[in-house]
Amino acid sequence: MDYIAQFLSMLTLVFAIASVIAGIFTAYFGSGKSRVVGGILIVIGFLVFIIFLYGAGLLTGFLGAPEGFLNFQGTIIQGIIAIVGGIVGALIALGIFLLAIMKA
Repeated sequence: MDYIAQFLSMLTLVFAIASVIAGIFTAYFGSGKSRVVGGILIVIGFLVFIIFLYGAGLLTGFLGAPEGFLNFQGTIIQGIIAIVGGIVGALIALGIFLLAIMKA
């Protein structure tokens, strides 16, 4: 169950962040219907972020304690550390790659 909770917690967090960022870019750079789609993406991102906050136990005063597969209170720190470690590793690899390409 711990693996499912960690998977769902990181899925909701990253989906919310990516949806809001994509919505901001679409609403800003788009025109016409694209701006509406960008606004919808922003709203969806915020709704998923509220689900994440509920699962993290940060909205217990409003919605009560999370139960079942949405209870990922103990997995969030581990998941965020794993994501940050992966991003740092990718940036280091990208930096070495760009340095090698520029020196060649």
